[in-house]
Amino acid sequence: MSEETLTDAHPSPSLVNVAHLVYALHALSLLIGITTAATIIGAFVFGMPSIIAVIINYLKRGEARGTFLESHFRWQIRTFWFGLLWCLIGGFLLVTFIGIPLAIVVFIVAGLWVIYRIARGWLALRDRRPMYTNR
Repeated sequence: MSEETLTDAHPSPSLVNVAHLVYALHALSLLIGITTAATIIGAFVFGMPSIIAVIINYLKRGEARGTFLESHFRWQIRTFWFGLLWCLIGGFLLVTFIGIPLAIVVFIVAGLWVIYRIARGWLALRDRRPMYTNR
């Protein structure tokens, strides 16, 4: 989609609130991961707030089609699924003795990456800017 197409249509205020809610739920999962014994990426992928957030994403993304929010819903969904992928890769490495140090690195880097994605997306949403995943 072109930049003009995404910014020309104006989403409803309630849909903007839904996008904020999804970022807030993801941020809550990150906070749980930071403040508890869970890993950041583990809490993000397997925590109830993020699971609820990704379900909301799938339910509401059709309403966002043609608005700048479409890119945010896509950004949030991709963040979740790629986070899960990295969590699974780290988990597979963790079951091998040799892979444990690499698994720890994967979990730390994936956790920082998810924090970055949620922060960057939420700041762009606050400024009513789309997220371009091809950049």
